[in-house]
Amino acid sequence: MPQESGIPSGGRFLSPGCVLCQQGAKMVLFVTGRCHRACWYCPLSRERKGRDVVFANERKVSSPFEAIEVAESMSALGTGITGGEPLLEPDRVVEYAAALKEHFGPDHQIHLYTGLAPDEPMLRRLQGLVDEIRLHPPHESWPCILETDFARSAVLARNMGFLIGIEVPALPGIENLAAALPLLDFLNINELEWGETCADAMRKRGLEPEDGVHNAVLGARQWAEKLSLDPKVHFCSSAFKDSVQLRERLKRIAANTARPFEEVTDDGTVVYGVLEAAGPVDAFLEGFDEDEYAVCDGRIEMAWWVLAEHGTGLPGKKYVVERYPNGGMVVEVTPL
Repeated sequence: MPQESGIPSGGRFLSPGCVLCQQGAKMVLFVTGRCHRACWYCPLSRERKGRDVVFANERKVSSPFEAIEVAESMSALGTGITGGEPLLEPDRVVEYAAALKEHFGPDHQIHLYTGLAPDEPMLRRLQGLVDEIRLHPPHESWPCILETDFARSAVLARNMGFLIGIEVPALPGIENLAAALPLLDFLNINELEWGETCADAMRKRGLEPEDGVHNAVLGARQWAEKLSLDPKVHFCSSAFKDSVQLRERLKRIAANTARPFEEVTDDGTVVYGVLEAAGPVDAFLEGFDEDEYAVCDGRIEMAWWVLAEHGTGLPGKKYVVERYPNGGMVVEVTPL
């Protein structure tokens, strides 16, 4: 089996961008949902696919300053620039990458994912801003990969000092990319994932999810095994992205943003209690310091165990909330 990101083994090269991803230390900068291709396996959500929007992690942003705020909230050590097709908006890529490098310093590692084959003028624009380029040649080009602009771009980028690789989903015929390995620093294979916008296309091809828990497509691991022996090849599973990369990123965000009364879980979520009071609570709150609770839209939020222990006689709704940190998605609400 190809090496799965996060499990380095002797003799294998794991790109610096992948190392930071496995630590949850990389912000994902989605610079546009526009794309010049229509890959049947594209898993982008309807919120992003085809739309010219910018997201830093899950937050929609409108300026490099806002992206920097998101990066700071997770103590990011690097950024992965993705899309859509980022190089359809080269000015935006340069603007955001330059701002991140200026703010965090040159060691802030930036990788760029692109379905185009950047030529020398484009690569010159990216020099000093992007450290690592991940090419995504279309599936139909894999059998003749050495005859494509992607091979020529890889050689040029490597000679200009970029780390260069190919990053593609596991699909039948992936073994054809072995011919390009001498031109590359790495080849990343992502487990093919089921998505809301590509489900119909996958059904038409007779594909189905591996199980009811993750988004992995049945058979994708076996396709990737055909390139398992080369030390430049790395496999990143759907489960690893969900259970390790995301969790580690959430834990970094929670460590920086959790309020004093919020409990941070091992999964990087935060837990707190909520009281929707049905009467006066001034006397109840007098026993707490200002940082031990917060009033938000008329609700009182505090440590869940304090509310459970001391709020028994208070009129109103009482419940425990578990959510992603920094005001993120609610995972569970449990009545008290």
